[in-house]
Amino acid sequence: MDREDSRRERSDTLILRVWVVAGSSRPRVEQRKDGTYRVYVSSAPEKGKANAELVDRMAEHLGIRKGDIQIVRGAGSREKLLRVGRVK
Repeated sequence: MDREDSRRERSDTLILRVWVVAGSSRPRVEQRKDGTYRVYVSSAPEKGKANAELVDRMAEHLGIRKGDIQIVRGAGSREKLLRVGRVK
């Protein structure tokens, strides 16, 4: 991925850059100083389990519905871009 802004706005949506750490014993969401997110999930990165937990955790962290988050790039890697709509 190129290093454009980690948080870009498009009309009523945001594009967020996220780094996922799977298999964590302490699941949590951290926002980094550069605007990116590091999300620690307990699920293993198999059969979409870690991606599903990522969406759950980010929705809870941002206070929005899970359906308002979409993985637009990186579904099979640790570095992802998320499209987030209707952020409060």
